[in-house]
Amino acid sequence: MRASRLLSILILLQLRQRLTAADLAAEFEVSERTIYRDIDALSAAGVPVYGDRGPGGGFQLIDGYRTRLTGLSAGEAEVATMIGLPGPAAELGFGAATSAARGKLLAAIPGGGGAVADRMAARFHLDPVNWYRSRETLPSLPTIAGAVFDLRLLTMRYESWQGLRDWTIEPLGLVLKAGSWYLAARGAGKIRVFRVSNILDPKADEATFEWPRNFHLPTWWQAEQARFEAELFATAATVRASPEGRKRLAQQSPRGADAVAAAGARDERGWCEMTLMVEDSDHGAREMMALGAEVEVIAPAGFRDRIGTLARAIAAMHG
Repeated sequence: MRASRLLSILILLQLRQRLTAADLAAEFEVSERTIYRDIDALSAAGVPVYGDRGPGGGFQLIDGYRTRLTGLSAGEAEVATMIGLPGPAAELGFGAATSAARGKLLAAIPGGGGAVADRMAARFHLDPVNWYRSRETLPSLPTIAGAVFDLRLLTMRYESWQGLRDWTIEPLGLVLKAGSWYLAARGAGKIRVFRVSNILDPKADEATFEWPRNFHLPTWWQAEQARFEAELFATAATVRASPEGRKRLAQQSPRGADAVAAAGARDERGWCEMTLMVEDSDHGAREMMALGAEVEVIAPAGFRDRIGTLARAIAAMHG
């Protein structure tokens, strides 16, 4: 434990140039007295570290000194691709390993490259959670991630719109989409998608499984997403929209933007017809209600009738 901390202190000093005992104590959650002992140990080992007292003081390395002790451990190498994603890495249980791997990689960049990388990290930030949503709390996610990494069977209960069901699955990969985690897994003879927040009491089994040949998670996910959306939004509706309606429709969803892009010719008032893919009459009607009188549904008749029914109910309630 101490050897790891000494190496981490050395890397931090190389990356940040100067750090106080208080800075280092906060970083490693130890006392300042422990940090002073660690600095003494580094000096005794021949590392050219020295300290200045008073305001602006701290520990630093002699100019030009660079450590070559930056080899990644097996765990750090496994999570190197998650550098720059500290939130998701921590959720998966890899936060400490990712932080250590990032430090070692930055320390290995020659010619001040580490400072450039730090500047990039300070000025560009990835936030995977959608607006007006909080990040999901998923205490079971590290267990699931461990089963994915180790190719271990996973037993669980899953809650879907069809109810609760017990599953034994082969977990193949995790996907973070719009702030929500999804598990790709083979179960009951096919590869399926499970939303992690609906997984109850997951347990990794001692038994392992073989990775399916030719399975590539990003490629499979894109195809699965396209298939799901095609099956979900299977009703073609004909609508008319004003210029303002087209603007709102394009902002409402990617389907709306596609419909606006393929819209027909405009009439003398600027209205035009287009084809919009919707889930069904009920869901589609609720989408159209948000656009007010700027969009008119022409067909199918059941879709148009459903909007009329909702509009009359709203008018009666607020009349």
